[in-house]
Amino acid sequence: MLHRLPRTHRLTLGSIAIATLISLPALTTAPALADDAATPAPVTSGLDATGYSGPIGAPGALITQVPLASSVSVPAAGRAYRVLYSTRDVHGRPAVSSGEVLLPKRPAPAGGYPVIAWAHGTTGLGDNCAPSVLAHSDRDATYLGHWLDQGYAVVATDYVGLGTPGFMNYLSGTAEAQSVVDSVRAAQQMNLPLAKKWAIVGQSQGAGAALNAARRATALSAGSGLDYRGVVATGTPANIEQIVALGAPTPLALPTALNIYTAYILAGFADARPDLNVPGILTPRGRQIIAKARTLCYAEMQPVVQGVTLGEILATPVSSIPNVRAALTEYMGTPFSGYDRPIFLGQGLLDTDVPAPSALSLYAQMVAAGQPVDFHVYPTQDHSGTVLASIPDSTPFVARIMK
Repeated sequence: MLHRLPRTHRLTLGSIAIATLISLPALTTAPALADDAATPAPVTSGLDATGYSGPIGAPGALITQVPLASSVSVPAAGRAYRVLYSTRDVHGRPAVSSGEVLLPKRPAPAGGYPVIAWAHGTTGLGDNCAPSVLAHSDRDATYLGHWLDQGYAVVATDYVGLGTPGFMNYLSGTAEAQSVVDSVRAAQQMNLPLAKKWAIVGQSQGAGAALNAARRATALSAGSGLDYRGVVATGTPANIEQIVALGAPTPLALPTALNIYTAYILAGFADARPDLNVPGILTPRGRQIIAKARTLCYAEMQPVVQGVTLGEILATPVSSIPNVRAALTEYMGTPFSGYDRPIFLGQGLLDTDVPAPSALSLYAQMVAAGQPVDFHVYPTQDHSGTVLASIPDSTPFVARIMK
């Protein structure tokens, strides 16, 4: 369903949506989604990059490639590879990221397969949480298989520091954007029939990554010959930093999922901004939980934080950090202006992981800023269900922008 509101109503919608989002109880909903199954042993496909210490080239340089093990590939894929490539971390330092490159089974068209860069949702922060060493969920296998069946090659980054040296800064727009764009640049060096045309698709954490990459794609790919066309984002955790900034000690028991994502955000933010002394607002137990969050995948974090109150994590309010709202926005904010290609936003109204006001507020901000955005609402879908439900709308959108 495509919603285009009269311009006279758009700023009102924005005010209502933003007010609703910020007024949500500070810690009652989780900002992202992950599968509940225990994390299996990683399948590295013969490329274990966790201890990589070799040379790092310019951003987007391909370091190596190996065939991807069939157990972690997608049934709809033809040839599939695990790759290692150069990028930059959240501090702007040379770093490496791993990922996957999947080709359709059908022959390449003249000029090569157009490319979709897939930005994945939450799996965790530990090296064993990298999607390229894990089997895809049924939903993601179906979704990526759809794009392969449509004739697109899929390039899927793990994000810098996830399965590679360093740290994956959860929801860092800068680091995730760099990882997405550099993965596509690296894939062009694999001697595969890939076109220069490419688009970005992301869900949940990956929707934030996709939009940050979309905002920066033209600049980050300058000089590469790539032809960026647009972005699809579903379940976008926009303006979540406003809720994080409201975090304060409370004796109420919190949902396990929320505790996990709070821990991931604080771990990533603390690493990105050591000057703010984020550990200083934590209790001793809070510091222990954040330390575990740095290495554990979603399922393994559940028993660590189940039943834990925010008062057991935070010793003082997040707002006690000077200028924390601006710092959080810089770290994990979703841009609402400056896009130079079309944007597709999809949101399920039954989404309790990233509630509808998040996407509504972002849409209103984008419209007010004059951005080229289409907003699609799925009244009967939750966070995960929106991914597949959006296919009838996102498929013609991508086909149009790729012409």
